Amino acid sequence: MSIRYTVKVQRGVAAVFVAALALALAGCGGEGQGKAPQKTPSTSKSAGGGDAKPQPSTNSSQPSQPRQVMTTMTGEAGVVLDIHSAARDASGFVTVSGQIKNTGDKPFGNTAAWRGNELKASGVSVAGVTLVDKAGKKRYYVLRDTEGRCLCTTGVVIIEAGQSVPFFAQFPAPPASTSEVEFNFPTFSSATLKISG
Repeated sequence: MSIRYTVKVQRGVAAVFVAALALALAGCGGEGQGKAPQKTPSTSKSAGGGDAKPQPSTNSSQPSQPRQVMTTMTGEAGVVLDIHSAARDASGFVTVSGQIKNTGDKPFGNTAAWRGNELKASGVSVAGVTLVDKAGKKRYYVLRDTEGRCLCTTGVVIIEAGQSVPFFAQFPAPPASTSEVEFNFPTFSSATLKISG
């Protein structure tokens, strides 16, 4: 068998493989069209333990499912915070999540007060939020990673009129016997949250 014949056979096998791969990929491309993607929150783990950090969905073409609102907190200049959940997990954390909305007709930029005085390394953030266990007489601050950054929403500088921004903050969990906490967010009214999980 000549070298020329061997090279032709190898090229032919490679061409068949590439064609089969292209067909397989084309066949997979049509699946799931028209279906909303399943949301699986990404997790960020720090040296202090497992810290779940939900990430907002980046798929803007699909309409988002309406979330149940536990409570709505009012802020200044028409800014409101809808709390969707306050969930306790097996790792010993409570994650409060929701959505900040600017219902006013002007951009809102007074977000510096939201970061509080505790966590400067987070920059513009919502690190000033706290949970208060009134029965246990204890206040819980937002968790931080090994570099001093909060496990909470960051980077919110201006919220345009009509814009909504996902919100989350993670705290050490109160004792299992504590089922309700007071949630405090600078410049917003306080709210009582029932902890699930």
